[in-house]
Amino acid sequence: MGMAWVEGMNNRFVVIMAGGRGERFWPQSRLTRPKHLLPIVGDSAMLAQTVDRLDGLVPTENIFVITNVEQRDAVLESCPSLLPERVIGEPVGRDTAAAVGLAALLVDHRQKDAAFALLPADHVIEDGAGFRSVLTSSFDAAEKNDFLVTIGIKPTFPSTGYGYLCRGAEMEKASGRLVSKVDRFVEKPDLETAEKYLAEGGYFWNAGMFVWRPSVILSAIAKHASGLSSGLDDLRADWSKNGSLDGAMEKVYPELEKISVDFAVMEKADGVVMLESDFDWDDVGEWPAIARHYSADENGNVFKGDGVAVDSNGNLAFAEDGHCVTLLGVKDLIVVQSGDATMVCHKDRAQEVKALAQKVSDKHPGLS
Repeated sequence: MGMAWVEGMNNRFVVIMAGGRGERFWPQSRLTRPKHLLPIVGDSAMLAQTVDRLDGLVPTENIFVITNVEQRDAVLESCPSLLPERVIGEPVGRDTAAAVGLAALLVDHRQKDAAFALLPADHVIEDGAGFRSVLTSSFDAAEKNDFLVTIGIKPTFPSTGYGYLCRGAEMEKASGRLVSKVDRFVEKPDLETAEKYLAEGGYFWNAGMFVWRPSVILSAIAKHASGLSSGLDDLRADWSKNGSLDGAMEKVYPELEKISVDFAVMEKADGVVMLESDFDWDDVGEWPAIARHYSADENGNVFKGDGVAVDSNGNLAFAEDGHCVTLLGVKDLIVVQSGDATMVCHKDRAQEVKALAQKVSDKHPGLS
């Protein structure tokens, strides 16, 4: 391993966004034990898999995690290699733009204007080497230019569950990979539009993975979301004046503008570019998605955990250790067993699980 490569790796950072509640995976996912802290796919927590995937890309001490105060201890328990001072708990969620701004301040404080990747905590990527290779090229592009770099996933089916990037003109190459302008971000399409995107080519899934330098993203926030930018200035000033990030987070962070980074910045900013991924990717956004990662029996039933199916077709069952889910004469159901709650729903209603979880929480707060 060459010294120049090691030095470059030490100057790069990763910030993992791990503040969600994952209500679409209720009853397994809860406020203090959300999707990214569960082995939804695989044998370890999704966040732990994300951290492990960074081995060889950046040193562990260069990994930050932004979570919420309720989940901070569980994050450290799930990922014992993380430095506790690098795991930041939001006192209240303020959506992704505020978290992006916080990430930029954290990295800039640690090393002035060092490039960093912003990654979700709970995606499934089997090809770790391919992932690290694309991220390395993305770092190269972000370090040499004032780019806001995003990674486009080549679609494999006409998904209506993802936003899309429309690829524009070729800009340059980074480590041999093509860097292209992003012409526009498009919201989750209907099926007809998604099929059109797939047939036309030039459209890529927006995976919510970004690479940039703090000065570039903070400048874009200042230009397109001035209220948030002012709040971030206040956060930095309070942190600097009093020497306490925790104090600044408690005092200033809850007042930051609540808006998504795509809407606040990415859909409006100049200098947004993309690199095409050549690794597998799945954001596993709801229960039916996990079936893509496990073998089905001859009748299309998928079990994660113990289960028996008789005269049943196309079901998905999730059971904890020591519990067996049995199915008789049913089809296209999702059955999820948790210690204190069990959910049964039709696959066609999976997108309504979040609303169900909220209703359960209203009636039984202890199950939220």
